[in-house]
Amino acid sequence: MCSSDLVVLMVYSFNGESVGGFPPHGWTVRWYQMLFVDNALWLSVWNSVLVAASAVAISILFGFPAALALQRTSFPGKIIFRRLVLLPLILPGIITGLSLLTFFVAAGAKLSLMTVAIGHGTALIAVAVTEISAGLQKLDMAQEEASRDLGAGEWRTFWRVTLPNVRLSVIAAMLLIFTLSLDEIAVTFFLVGRENTLPLEIWSRLRRGITPEINAVSTLIFCFSLVTIVLWYKLRKQRLEG
Repeated sequence: MCSSDLVVLMVYSFNGESVGGFPPHGWTVRWYQMLFVDNALWLSVWNSVLVAASAVAISILFGFPAALALQRTSFPGKIIFRRLVLLPLILPGIITGLSLLTFFVAAGAKLSLMTVAIGHGTALIAVAVTEISAGLQKLDMAQEEASRDLGAGEWRTFWRVTLPNVRLSVIAAMLLIFTLSLDEIAVTFFLVGRENTLPLEIWSRLRRGITPEINAVSTLIFCFSLVTIVLWYKLRKQRLEG
């Protein structure tokens, strides 16, 4: 979506009439007010937040050890492992979603928000690995060596030296993963059960036609995503300058 499309979408979210047409006739905020009494929409928002938070936890939980392994150790098949970890970054979402659906069906798992969260978390591990690896590359290993020389074990060194030095990278990864999961629709489409996430709720309503409420909620999503991406960018810039 180009910038002009976004401007039109935001302008029409304040359109005084319930139908389209140019120019907009009158200005109103009642479409935003309607969102606050739309129970189905808010339920989908809550579902999306739960899925995104779970995806963040899964991605960081597995992405951090993977980043450490790729940056600090040498082992047979390291190059293949790196490519497999980063593969979701280049695969289309529809391929990732279909592959995960095949896996869950073979495992006999019931499709639900849990399968969506696992799917998002698995697909976004690559984002966590990329962000955290960048932070580890800038970390002076002499600090870790000094900690171990002073008697600290591996875990104590990790909690007291490694983790504090890459916290900006971890926070940046969490923000980016949360935003990407919140907006994800391709993987969600294949793995969701009866409960909708926000992107799927919007998509299902769009099948009945564009309404001012859709413009309003899309504007709010765009603003939230923009703020999150700006925060991620600032953290990334701070990390590179640090």
